[in-house]
Amino acid sequence: MTPTLQHATVLWDFLGQGRQHQPCELIVVCGSYDLRVCDYACELLKQGVAPHLLFTGNTGNWTRHLWARTEADVFAQRALELGVSADQFTLESRATNFAENIGFARALFPQVRRATFLTKPNSIRRVALTLPIQWPELDAFVDAPAFSFPGGVSNMIGVLGLIDEMVGDVHRIMVYPSLGFQAEQVIPDDVQVAWRFLVEQGFDHHLIQGRS
Repeated sequence: MTPTLQHATVLWDFLGQGRQHQPCELIVVCGSYDLRVCDYACELLKQGVAPHLLFTGNTGNWTRHLWARTEADVFAQRALELGVSADQFTLESRATNFAENIGFARALFPQVRRATFLTKPNSIRRVALTLPIQWPELDAFVDAPAFSFPGGVSNMIGVLGLIDEMVGDVHRIMVYPSLGFQAEQVIPDDVQVAWRFLVEQGFDHHLIQGRS
């Protein structure tokens, strides 16, 4: 494995820790370019983990160039193709980030007290850190489909695209607490070393502009 992939694997492992789901009232499916998130949501629905899905997402850095429809719409169509009935899900097509995914879910389902959020593996930690800010009273879990890095990376963005995304994810975990967007998180030394290495290698396209 090359040094770049070795350091990227450190970020992958850090960002993906904590995945779990539990029986709950609602599964909130955060939209993205990866339809495997939707597939996994449909599996959990059929297993009885929750009786209802919420597909949430407008477009993001990747999907505005991939699809003419919103992420929520694309996921909903996929769910129908997988045998989920229209009365088993709700669409939320405005959210453009995790804070909005969570905040709009809370507005749509204020009575829910226990929910599982589904996202990509490299987004688990970010969703988990955003939940206490956006929906503090919720008993929440965060899960993702199980696939490996680099072998399981979506061909929608490829390995290099995902490394860029993960570098941006870690940067947001560093910066967002001071902006009130996420809970505080200690960044382990090995993650900081890996992050700096990858930034120096040019994986800087998803960094927050103007923030070191």
